[in-house]
Amino acid sequence: MSLTPIRNKIDALDAQLLELLNQRAELVHEIGEIKRQNGGSVFAPDREEAVFSALVEKNAQLKGRLPASAIRAIYREIMSASYALEKGLAIAYFGPAGTYTHEAARSKFGASVSYVPQMSIPEVFGVVSRGTADFGVVPIENSTEGAVTHTLDEFMDSELKICAQILLRVEQNLLAKCPREEIKKIYSHPQSIGQCRQWLRSNFPNAEIVPDASNTRAAQRAAEEPHVAAIAGKLAAELYGLNILEASIQDSSYNTTRFLVLGPQSCPPTGRDKTSLMFAVHDKSGALLSVLEPFERLGISMSKIESRPSKRKAWEYFFFVDIEGHEQDARVVEALAELEKRTTLLKILGSYPQTA
Repeated sequence: MSLTPIRNKIDALDAQLLELLNQRAELVHEIGEIKRQNGGSVFAPDREEAVFSALVEKNAQLKGRLPASAIRAIYREIMSASYALEKGLAIAYFGPAGTYTHEAARSKFGASVSYVPQMSIPEVFGVVSRGTADFGVVPIENSTEGAVTHTLDEFMDSELKICAQILLRVEQNLLAKCPREEIKKIYSHPQSIGQCRQWLRSNFPNAEIVPDASNTRAAQRAAEEPHVAAIAGKLAAELYGLNILEASIQDSSYNTTRFLVLGPQSCPPTGRDKTSLMFAVHDKSGALLSVLEPFERLGISMSKIESRPSKRKAWEYFFFVDIEGHEQDARVVEALAELEKRTTLLKILGSYPQTA
């Protein structure tokens, strides 16, 4: 059978798609003009999630060949191009380039916006607070390593809000320019080395395993030095022109990192939300139990609780909590009113879509 007729049909469909995408871009431009006049935010996580969910559902009804993940990935880039049309978004992230935080930011905002690496988590908070960047992306917890305390500490003094979350499955990959059999030395961050220890022992028992400051620096070494490989993410391979010789070499397949998107305001309700908050309690017996009681009574699920020293007074602690629901939901409003009476400090860090 000749491929030409089929390819001609694909070319015709591509022409239609291009025309429709440009029609969509015109509408996006109109929305951008209205938002500029009204002072609205370009990035709207509630609207974005509603669009993605509707498209995935429509695709299922059509019994399309494309999986839900592909639909989301395609429209992620269409959305990214839309952000660039409305306003040149600048996204700060805990860098350098090629890290998993960079990868998480790209998975949320796509390839068409501007990315600004920052060398520390406080710097990410700082540039977004000053308006130098529109949004920031920082890690908050890892499924195997636990909470990122530097991020928690920054919320104590910051007025920024959490407006979205990103869940990224951490995949360690063997990257190199040389063939696999020529590898004599492998660089990576100590944490990544630890996550791949069994695989390295089985596959490279004679190679020199060298800890490095970051996976990004390891990828740079693999790009510049002979007989060298790196363990890093796929984005690092793309940025430094490396081949992925082996994907997903981590010993555990359940390694996921959760990231937060920081911005000047919280997200409107979507019907499936999460709220993060912090509070301090009186230094007396049963104080924490008293604070948590309204959540149980009102049937509000709590998915996380973490404590951190306040750094203001000896033996004073702040508690960070994630609960199910939006701060505007009736049950959550009632619980927070109760909380305010039972705490010495209560701060709502943000409500945002509970994306998977």
